[in-house]
Amino acid sequence: MMDEKKISQKTLNKSFNLWFWGALTCFSQEQMQTFGYLASMLPIIKELYPDKKKQQENIHAYTAFFNTNPMLGSVIIGTTASLEEARANGKGIDGETINDMRAGLMGPIAGIGDSLIDGTLIPILLGIALGMSRNGSPVGAIFYIIAWSLIAYFGQRFLYFRGYKLGDKAVDILVGTQGKAIRKAISIVGGMVVGGVLASWVSVTTSLKLRDSSGRVFMDLQKQLDNIYPGLLTVIVTFLCWWLMAKKHVSAIWTMIILIGVAFLGVLVGFFNPGLSY
Repeated sequence: MMDEKKISQKTLNKSFNLWFWGALTCFSQEQMQTFGYLASMLPIIKELYPDKKKQQENIHAYTAFFNTNPMLGSVIIGTTASLEEARANGKGIDGETINDMRAGLMGPIAGIGDSLIDGTLIPILLGIALGMSRNGSPVGAIFYIIAWSLIAYFGQRFLYFRGYKLGDKAVDILVGTQGKAIRKAISIVGGMVVGGVLASWVSVTTSLKLRDSSGRVFMDLQKQLDNIYPGLLTVIVTFLCWWLMAKKHVSAIWTMIILIGVAFLGVLVGFFNPGLSY
C-alpha cells in the first residue's frame, strides 16, 4: 500500500508567504489575482507530484480567473491546499471540484472581507490613528503601520491554516446559512463604523454670509443650515461620493479629483473658506 502524501509544514509556510506577499502579482483587469493564486500553489504541486508531467497537468486547475478579498482570501488558498492533498491521495477530488470550490467561495469571501476589513477594521484603526496624530504627532501613523501589518500577517496566516484544517468543510461554513448570517451581521457593523467615522472626522461647512449695504451680516448660511439640519453639507458630500462610485462607477481617484474641483470653485465664489493666510 502506498504511503499517504502529506504536505510538509515548510511547504505550507512557503505557500502562505507567496500568497501574503504576492496575492496581487501581475494584477490586471483580465486576470485579477489568478497569478498570485497560481504562485502560492506551486510549492504544493511540486511536493505532492514529483513527476514534472504530472505537475504540468495538475497546475492547470489554478489558471482560471480568481478574484476575492486578498486578506480573507487566504482561507481559500488553505482550503485548496487541503483539497489538492486529497486529490494527490486519490480521494475522488479532481481539478473541476477544486475550481467549483474556488468559484463558490470567491463571492462570499469578497463580501465578508470587504465589509469586515475595508468597512470596519481599517476605519477603526484609522480613527484611532487620527486621534493619536493630533497636533502633527507621528505616533498615529506609526501605530497604524505596525497594527495593520501585524493584523494582516497573523490574521491571514490563521485563516490559511484554518482553511487547510477544515478542507471542504469550509465551503459549508462560508456559503451556507451560517455564512449568510455572518455576512449580514458584518455588513451592518461595517455601516455603523463608517457612519461613526464620518460623523467624527468629516466636516464640510460653508463660510457664505450675506451682508447689507452697511456691511452688517444679516444671514449666516452655516448657522441657518445648522438650525435646519446640523451637518447637512457633510451628508450631501458623502452621498455625492457614494452616488459617483456606487451608481456611476467613478473610480476613487476621479472622485477625489471632482471633490478638489468642487472645493476650488467653492473657494473662488466664496462658498468655502480654507482659512489660509499669506
